Amino acid sequence: MTLLILILALVVGLVVGLPVAAVLLSAGLGLDLALSAFPLHLALGEVLWSAADSSLLLAIPLFILMGELLLRSGSAARAYEALQTSVGRLPGGLLHANIGTAALFATVSGSSLATAGTVGRVAMPQGQRLGYDPRLFAGSIAAGGTLGILVPPSINLIIYGFLTQTSIPRLFAAAIVPALLMVMLFMLVSALLCLRYPQLGGPQHRRPPAPSQAPEPGSRLQALAPMLLLMLLVGVPLYTGFATPSESAALGVTGALMICSWQRRLDWPALRAALDGTLRLTGLIVLILLAARFLNFVLATSGLGGDLQQFFDGLDTRPLVILLIIIAAHILLGLFIETLSMMILSLPVVAPIILGLGLDPVWFGVLFILLVELALITPPVGLNLFVVHAAREHGQLGEVAIGAAPYALAMLVIIVLLIAFPSLALFLPELLH
Repeated sequence: MTLLILILALVVGLVVGLPVAAVLLSAGLGLDLALSAFPLHLALGEVLWSAADSSLLLAIPLFILMGELLLRSGSAARAYEALQTSVGRLPGGLLHANIGTAALFATVSGSSLATAGTVGRVAMPQGQRLGYDPRLFAGSIAAGGTLGILVPPSINLIIYGFLTQTSIPRLFAAAIVPALLMVMLFMLVSALLCLRYPQLGGPQHRRPPAPSQAPEPGSRLQALAPMLLLMLLVGVPLYTGFATPSESAALGVTGALMICSWQRRLDWPALRAALDGTLRLTGLIVLILLAARFLNFVLATSGLGGDLQQFFDGLDTRPLVILLIIIAAHILLGLFIETLSMMILSLPVVAPIILGLGLDPVWFGVLFILLVELALITPPVGLNLFVVHAAREHGQLGEVAIGAAPYALAMLVIIVLLIAFPSLALFLPELLH
């Protein structure tokens, strides 16, 4: 009963728009007063300090800064132009360029909203000019943007690893194959829809660029090179064990600064805007993480987490049924709660259950992020829908949600495949480590 009241209070606080960190800290203090025989609030300072004194947290502002710098370097626009000429003749045309550019930008941004917003600003004028169906075109950008929190370096995967004490390099490696499968499935969905309903691709989507206008293969590779090189600079040391996540993030920031300087985009206003965006987002995330750590401490010390684990252990049911209940609950939560809030709200309760069931925390981390991705494109609070709609010059928010629906179904297919074949996520971490 106490847990139900706690969850209800958290949900109500988040739905009405209270600051996430304040809601979590208040919940921890409330549980302390209601359940604990000891004044746990006296340990608040020590708990927050020990949580903040982690080198892992350094990776968050560094990866955010790397994405902010690349956002202002113009690399996304050049990559989109290169992919447009490469895949423009396929059924679906620019829809593939939307997804491909989002996947590339995700490798350096770590943020879904930044990915969706950047690709939306670059792609939307092209889609309108060539007569693509505005719903499907916007939906492909919103869905492609979700890759920002699955493709390494994902800020959400770092948060999951921090809260559950799971290896970040193993989480990053586990996300690669599901992310590639999702990109291919998104492109397959786009192609099948445009083959079945050619009008969705726009009347001009089959017109290849004139030979004089089509970039040469060398120029296309040059346009893609900055993000590809940065991806290697960050990924190779991390996956081979030569660098920690924080050190890889520092390498990424150095590479991003060199790219911006080489492309003559490293001026003081751009650097100031990148630092400002980094500080704002980092402050928000770290405050939430510290408040969540105190709530975790109260749950563990008061015995409420153990009671919940004993309840599930006493159920005469298979682990798969409990897992499906957890998935259904998160799909429902994702309809009403912002994704980061949903992660912080549910992980302290769900993670011990998953470990108690004997499930791999790395595998569940990828599955969990897929559920968070799904929440980004499901109304009424799917944030990617709002971001992409803001990039449009006209239309309604509901049109973006309708266009994203086929891709949401594709995400459910990936979730089913991941449950049926856990090796899709675990193969690469075991191979590398």
